[in-house]
Amino acid sequence: MQPYSIRRERLAARLAPGIVILPTAPEVARNADTTYPYRFDSSFHYLTGFAEPEAVLVLLIDGEGHEAVLFCRDKDLEREIWDGYRHGPAAAAERFGFARAYGYATLDEEMVRLLANQPRIHTLFGVNADWDARIAKWVNAVRAQARAGVSAPGEIHDVRSAIDEMRLFKDEHELGIMREAARINCGAHIRAMLAARPGLPEYAVEAELLHEFYRHGSRFPAYGSIVASGPNACVLHYVENDRVLVDGDLLLIDAGCEYQGYASDITRTFPVNGRFSGPQKAVYELVLAAHAAALAQARPGLPWHAMHDAAVRVLAQGLVDLKLLSGSLDAVLEQESYRQFYMHRTGHWLGMDVHDVGAYKVAGQWRELAPGMVFTVEPGLYIRPAANVPPEFEHIGVRIEDDVAITADGHEVLTDACPRSVAAIEALLAQRH
Repeated sequence: MQPYSIRRERLAARLAPGIVILPTAPEVARNADTTYPYRFDSSFHYLTGFAEPEAVLVLLIDGEGHEAVLFCRDKDLEREIWDGYRHGPAAAAERFGFARAYGYATLDEEMVRLLANQPRIHTLFGVNADWDARIAKWVNAVRAQARAGVSAPGEIHDVRSAIDEMRLFKDEHELGIMREAARINCGAHIRAMLAARPGLPEYAVEAELLHEFYRHGSRFPAYGSIVASGPNACVLHYVENDRVLVDGDLLLIDAGCEYQGYASDITRTFPVNGRFSGPQKAVYELVLAAHAAALAQARPGLPWHAMHDAAVRVLAQGLVDLKLLSGSLDAVLEQESYRQFYMHRTGHWLGMDVHDVGAYKVAGQWRELAPGMVFTVEPGLYIRPAANVPPEFEHIGVRIEDDVAITADGHEVLTDACPRSVAAIEALLAQRH
């Protein structure tokens, strides 16, 4: 539990004296008497390591340090028969390193007591109206004690920016988990490549991904898997996954596993029949060149947008060379005509959330890359039928995405084990029987 206690100490040091109140995510009903598989709130888990629902972290911060308190479900042996093990307050306090723990059922009563004479509240303000109303109820209950000399908090601060800034920089504990998530995901993509062939439905290939996730301890994908063949590859967030693979099509797979709360996010594009056609290869190698150009800008001290700018420049020149766009490179960049084929950014932060938290700009300026940051690099081209598109290029969709961590002197590609070059992909596909 040491990484979690260290994070709580760091958060307390960032904040003015007062009280932090951070709930985990609620259970969500799926239908009738069933719920969706439970997934904790990322920031709550980042600070606690505690995975049960109905839990709240409280940090009491003063000028000398902080005290960490947990609210969680009480032990209930009868409910455990139906729903599984509960730590209960006593075991949770000992196991997860809290000074004290209380039953969740006592939250309303205890929070009125804990809020007394606190100067300010740090919480997730404006995220959930019911949560905001509950805090207001506690504060009003404290205000009712004013004649007894008890003061209520005079300020409420949104704690998200402080936690988000911490989560942006991964520690070694996190990087170790993310490397394992990347390893599992690489294996899943390779398995999917070896399984794909003409005549299979896209969802059968998706099943291969999920099988590999599950058997290595990743119980859930980090997001809905995109298994997009032929024209579907030109739909950025395609999720139906129900088309039958056709000989001659490309298959774009954007899929990632979640492992111990951390996401991996890989996209690979490959020919269903095992060999790239001439136009497919030309587009693929152009995206691969943009990927390499972006990676060359992934090092400490360079601004975040440098990777995107480098990728766009390569893509724009290539689109002119392929006669998909006309005019000079400068004109294509100035008019942004490349957005007909490339309409998204080249990456995003990656961590506990697949599109992880953290500001991309600070004081209006793109922030500089620094060790501990983890993000994706994912240029692509999506060529839909249009007047300026020759028939041989229609419905070619290519995206190449990897997970990258900034190191002290450069970067580490966490997903480098997943084949990326034309030669490596075709060699792998040649192994299919």
